[in-house]
Amino acid sequence: MRGSGALLCALSALCVSVGAELKARSCGEVRQAYTSKGFSLANVPHQEISGEHLRVCPQGYTCCTSEMEEMLSQQSKLEFENLVDETSHSLRTTFVSRHKNFDEFFLELLDNTERSLNEMFVRTYGKLYMQNAEVFQDLFSELKRYYTGGNVNLEETLNDFWARLLERMFQLLNSQYHFSDDYLECVSKYTDQLKPFGDVPRKLKAQVTRAFIAARTFVQGLMVGREVANRVSKVSVTPACVRALTKLLYCPYCRALPALKPCGNYCLNVMKGCLANQADLDPEWNLFIDAMLQVAEKLEGPFNIESVMEPIDVKISEAIMNMQDNSIQVSSKVFQGCGQPKPLGMVRSARGISDVFNARFRPYSPEERPTAAVGTSLDRLVVDIKEKLKQSKKFWSTLPDSICIQDKVTAGEAYEEQCWNGHSQGRYFPEVLKDGLTNQLNNPEVEVDITRPDTFIRQQIMTLRVMTNKLKNAYNGNDIFFQDSSDEGSGSGSGSGCTEACVTEFDFVSTEAPVAGADRSDERPLAAHAGHSSPSALAAVFVLLALALQRQWR
Repeated sequence: MRGSGALLCALSALCVSVGAELKARSCGEVRQAYTSKGFSLANVPHQEISGEHLRVCPQGYTCCTSEMEEMLSQQSKLEFENLVDETSHSLRTTFVSRHKNFDEFFLELLDNTERSLNEMFVRTYGKLYMQNAEVFQDLFSELKRYYTGGNVNLEETLNDFWARLLERMFQLLNSQYHFSDDYLECVSKYTDQLKPFGDVPRKLKAQVTRAFIAARTFVQGLMVGREVANRVSKVSVTPACVRALTKLLYCPYCRALPALKPCGNYCLNVMKGCLANQADLDPEWNLFIDAMLQVAEKLEGPFNIESVMEPIDVKISEAIMNMQDNSIQVSSKVFQGCGQPKPLGMVRSARGISDVFNARFRPYSPEERPTAAVGTSLDRLVVDIKEKLKQSKKFWSTLPDSICIQDKVTAGEAYEEQCWNGHSQGRYFPEVLKDGLTNQLNNPEVEVDITRPDTFIRQQIMTLRVMTNKLKNAYNGNDIFFQDSSDEGSGSGSGSGCTEACVTEFDFVSTEAPVAGADRSDERPLAAHAGHSSPSALAAVFVLLALALQRQWR
């Protein structure tokens, strides 16, 4: 009996001790932390209560009611969305600002080029330029429309410019004849074969086309990067993710430990589960960034619109001299192929164009050449953009790390033993999973259905894939916008506009004029001002047309 009494006494003492340990703790700190979030203290217990009602957080003694757990779940979802938004803010603003800068620079470059050219040529050449300004205005209009995404075949636009140029100059060479529209159309069809300007149009077309293709595709890439980043940053949070986030961020409240932060690896597993689809975007995103960087390098080098156009005046002067030196041969071949035109019925006595211009083409000296006041250079813009693009690689796969590394989210490596592991204060033992949807099959924290990829994210992957393909083509100087187009017989966009009725070689046999052209002085004012034909007159007018191109692509 005496032994039994001693045993009872010992058990009684143990029970008192256990009872003391199980005594409900105060919820004062929880109440303070809870109200700091903007929540009402109504129905918040002062001391721990039995937690059988909890659906997410560990049951047992708790400071949370069902209403509190629900409010904390909503708060977890909101904070997660804000965390993704804040973490991706720098990426999104990079694409927004760089797209804006590049686009404004390029459009301002074109506008200033056109404005400077117009002002200088009105002042220098007066009526003669103004009567023919539409040739240049049309070209600038088409270049701008192409750059801004219009349905423009750039190569055909440039071909058309040279063809119109040939028409105007051919009339000056032969101002003693009538030329109908049909006759001049016959002349323009053989622009490539006549080569009145030598090889300059072909070389310039190749350089300008590649530069414009690269610039337009690059700015489109910046726009696509901006849109994809904006869309993917708006995360879709599943119910399973909300539960995992609540357990990660706010279940310490329910255990009367509101100041306890999650363990780092625990946070990573939750984020990898909730952002699994975003991580799947990363491979295509990285390919997209690489393609952007490749085009950027071409913009710094052979596809730089500024450096390509720097010697344009020398090249155009060469074209003018070619036309002047070969004028007799060109006219002879046209008469042979298109027929001998009928002479005018009267001799004009208007002042010759040679009285207005110098006898030979004289390129502007550098100090005379107009400049574009755009305040920066394409090189500086591209260097800045390249740096930002490099920093954005692997962004989506490292997004969980970027979120969990923040002090406001996790306890940090120094507190691996003193952090919230999802159940209590202590070390988190599960391994951190790899990135992407397929690697979340056994995620210990988030239930992820790996058989149902996010369709919205898959759409963004396809958007990036299409843009990457366009960038790769632009890198090689190709515009896929027209690659497969057969509209209006344009093919790849490199033809001169000839249909199947055109001959493929300059082999003229006709000796009589098929068309007796009417006087076109009303429609073609430049010809109307040509009192007679002379090499100096021809060179003078070509100065006007040539220098216009100098500024258009600078």
